[in-house]
Amino acid sequence: MDANILIILIAITCLISFYAFEKSEIMNKYALMPYRMTNNRESYRLFSHLFLHGDFTHLLFNMMSLYFLGKILLDEFDYFYPTYLSAERHFLSIYFLGGLASSAVSIYRHKSNPNYQSIGASGAVSAVIFATILWNPTMKLMLFFIPIPIPAYLFGPMYLLFEYYAMKRGGGNIAHDAHIGGALMGIIYVLILNIDKGKEFIQLIF
Repeated sequence: MDANILIILIAITCLISFYAFEKSEIMNKYALMPYRMTNNRESYRLFSHLFLHGDFTHLLFNMMSLYFLGKILLDEFDYFYPTYLSAERHFLSIYFLGGLASSAVSIYRHKSNPNYQSIGASGAVSAVIFATILWNPTMKLMLFFIPIPIPAYLFGPMYLLFEYYAMKRGGGNIAHDAHIGGALMGIIYVLILNIDKGKEFIQLIF
């Protein structure tokens, strides 16, 4: 049952993204546009952009990260919270609260920019990734361009530092601020569930 909710979420995201790839009107209507949301009250954009992606590579990277890290997190939750659908509820809460947090950061930073728009589930996926890192800090992770296993408790801080640097540097078309917002929500959610996970993480670093 646990993996089913993950597969369903990925399938829905892929179907909508594929459908919208060549339909600019859908991208324009459902992308995250802080200026329009602030001035036109188009609040549905808070979550609609999570199901849209710019191209196949963007979609593939997000969904692969979501599947592999999400499966680990669901398995961990299933062990600690065996009540019916508890693991799924926690997982979906992290995913969509991460999406909400990433949207909120982008809205705050770009609400006066009528040309800014963003699409993709990266913020929500970042929440799942960092919830998984905090819950299981000794697991090994790899990046495509660094094919060396890195302990999660080192990977997490390194990733956040990179995102912060990239955000301050500016340029490009990647919403680094949204990634940070989603990641922080994933961390906060796990700390609320189990503060000992945070203590374990700090002990591993120091």
